[in-house]
Amino acid sequence: MTTLIELIEHSAARLDQAGVAFGHGTANAFDEAAWLALWKLGLPLDDLDGHADDDLAPDQVRGVEALVEQRIATRKPAAYLTGEAWLQGVPFHVDERAIVPRSFIAELLADGTLDPWLGEHTRRVLDLCTGNGSLAVLAAMAYPDVTVDGADLSAEALEVARLNVERHGLQERIRLLRSDGLQSVEGSYDLILCNPPYVNSTSMAELPPEYRAEPELALAGGADGMDFVRALLQVAPARMSPQAVLVLEIGNERPNFERAFPRLEAVWLDTSAGADQVLLLTREALVRQSPSSP
Repeated sequence: MTTLIELIEHSAARLDQAGVAFGHGTANAFDEAAWLALWKLGLPLDDLDGHADDDLAPDQVRGVEALVEQRIATRKPAAYLTGEAWLQGVPFHVDERAIVPRSFIAELLADGTLDPWLGEHTRRVLDLCTGNGSLAVLAAMAYPDVTVDGADLSAEALEVARLNVERHGLQERIRLLRSDGLQSVEGSYDLILCNPPYVNSTSMAELPPEYRAEPELALAGGADGMDFVRALLQVAPARMSPQAVLVLEIGNERPNFERAFPRLEAVWLDTSAGADQVLLLTREALVRQSPSSP
């Protein structure tokens, strides 16, 4: 008989040997193999230790091995194969219509990092570039007294977001809008969350197949990754209340951000990936130092 842990270790070796890329919910072959195996076997994704020594029937082994081979052959992120991704312990439906959710902003919503900038005035929240709606859902969960708009240019992504809003019973508090940036949103917001397309063109050309399986619209940010951000920061103050803040994720593009906006006062926020992935901008800072390229 083969135990679950033996199957996972064998599967991890296959993934490593095949040279697949990670970063869509896991960071290494073992975690990816564990995710695929536990999901395929219908076991809790957070209880590997409780089932590690389970003996598996031959058909169970074959099922997991087939899924691992599919992961290798297609180079699709595991989340697209399982139809599910998790952020901060919350499950979300995901498929090829939307980027796989992995924003570090989710950590900041969960751990209270943003709370010093929020208060009784925080009533309207915008999740711009909402994708599958995960940050909109997490924001609604974190702040029970707010209403949330989730906006995206992609009609297909919004279809996925709608599934997640309904899945978590938040239809009364989350409104989904199709909008190119801020063009079609209305009124002012007290908190804007944005995980925009920010990958620069050089990095886009070097992306592994797993990332190319995602909608390019959600990734590509132009030559220096700042195309969407430039347009956003020019118009954002008009959609921000006086005490509002904008929380912006830019991945590994901090040098490009600082070159593009050298006079803009940003607060860099600590995440599990360091303090150069996510920044916070007050409306006052945006107005005072009109962002522009040098």
